[in-house]
Amino acid sequence: MAWSEAVFQYDGSFDGFLCCVYESYINKEFPIAFCGDEECFSLYAVRSVITQREHARRVFRSLVTRSSPAANVLRRAFLTCMEDKEMRLYDFVRKLYAEGGAFLRNQSDPAYYPLAKAIRHMNGEVEKLRGFIRFSDYHGVLGAEIEPKNRVLPLLRSHFCNRYANEAFFLYDRTHRDLLLYANGRSRILAVDHLQLTLPGEEEVHYRALWKRFYETIAIKERYNPRCQNTFMPKRYRGTMTEFLPLDYEAQRNNTIPPGSSAVFPDSAAPGGIPAPEKRQ
Repeated sequence: MAWSEAVFQYDGSFDGFLCCVYESYINKEFPIAFCGDEECFSLYAVRSVITQREHARRVFRSLVTRSSPAANVLRRAFLTCMEDKEMRLYDFVRKLYAEGGAFLRNQSDPAYYPLAKAIRHMNGEVEKLRGFIRFSDYHGVLGAEIEPKNRVLPLLRSHFCNRYANEAFFLYDRTHRDLLLYANGRSRILAVDHLQLTLPGEEEVHYRALWKRFYETIAIKERYNPRCQNTFMPKRYRGTMTEFLPLDYEAQRNNTIPPGSSAVFPDSAAPGGIPAPEKRQ
C-alpha cells in the first residue's frame, strides 16, 4: 500500500510530535509539513493529531529500544530553534527505525548533522545564560526574564533549582512565553500569555545601582575593545541584564512613568543610605 501525503497539525509539544509519528505509521501517511494549533490552510489533506500520552510513550519506548542515545538526541533537538524542525526530526526517526542507531557515529550523516548542529548551538546558549541571567528581588521572590532562541527552560531548570534550593523564584522565557516556577523544593514549567512584573522595592533598586556602578568601575577605558566584549557578552543577551537596563525598567514597561525619565533612585545610591565614593577607585 502506497503512503499518502498530508499536513500534520498538532499542539506543538514533544508528546504531540511523537503522536504525529504514531499516526503517520498507523495510517501510512507521510507528513509534508507540520503546523501548530492555529488555523492550518493547505491544498493537501490536513490530519489533526490529538496528543495521547499512551501513544507518545509507545513511540518513545520503541525509539529507546533501537537506540537510547538517539532517543535522547531527539528529545533535546526538539527544544532547539532548528529550521524545519519537525521535518528534520521525522527524517531522523525514520532513519532510526530503518537502520538503528549506528549512524550516530557519523555526525556528517544528512539525517543526524542538522540535529547535532542545532544541539551544539542550544548548549552554547544554555552555558551563556547560566552566567548572564540576572535575578531581582520582587518582595521576597526572586525573578528574572530571558529572551533565548531555543526552549532552554527545561535545561536550566535543574541548575537554578539546585542553586536556589532554599528560595522561591521564577524565570520567564519571553520568546516562547514559558514560565519556570520553583518553591518549597518543587518546580513547574507553565505556558503563559503575558507576564507583568511588579515594581521592585527600594532596597532592590539600590542594589541594582550598586551592580551598575561596579560594572562601570571595573572597566578600563584605555583597554576598551567592543569586538572582544561582544564575543564574551553578545548584544542579544543584554536586553535582560541589569547592568545594561535602567533601574526603573519595570515601570517603563508598565507605562507607569515616561520612557527616558530619571529613575526614582540615583545611580550613586547604596543600601542603607551609605553614600557611594565620590571618585572611582
